[in-house]
Amino acid sequence: MQAYDPLDYDNLARSIVEALLRGPEAPLPPSETFEGAGVYAIYYHGDFEGYAPLVKAHCSSPIYVGMAVPTGARKGGRSTSAGRELCQRLKQHAKSVEQAENLRLDHFTCRYLVVVPVWITLAERFLVDHYKPIWNVAIDGFGNHDPGAGRRGMKRPRWDILHPGRPWAAELAAAESFEQVLRKLQDSFTQSE
Repeated sequence: MQAYDPLDYDNLARSIVEALLRGPEAPLPPSETFEGAGVYAIYYHGDFEGYAPLVKAHCSSPIYVGMAVPTGARKGGRSTSAGRELCQRLKQHAKSVEQAENLRLDHFTCRYLVVVPVWITLAERFLVDHYKPIWNVAIDGFGNHDPGAGRRGMKRPRWDILHPGRPWAAELAAAESFEQVLRKLQDSFTQSE
């Protein structure tokens, strides 16, 4: 038997995730503005037929997980002040849901946790590996931003094919049909059983 190491990366990540999951579910986006960066989980409670297996599981599994790092962190910089990165990211996600023609914002909730920046990426990787949220692993693109005019040759993300409505995504060519993406969604639920 291997000795328990509390500082093993998986154990550290698990402790962060447990703290996240102990928190209450809040509306998406949270009603209160708050400071900090961290990790979050988004849950779906609606009636979109493709997500019936997820809803039947009583939404114990998130539909999407993500992180918001301090300003400048992705380019190696350090933020000198506490920002509202996590709060802003949840608001961006709420806007994407609102723009979707076949989703309702009141069908979503979230949990979020402000985390010391060095542990954010570790916690997000653990969440994705453990839960395999459908919008992280099968229906990509929910967390995407407008790619800008110089990158319009990109393909429309699957999320935007399944949930049309974001204006910038409508300008991108779709490599798959709605039906193909819906089949991919159904297959991913079948494979996870």
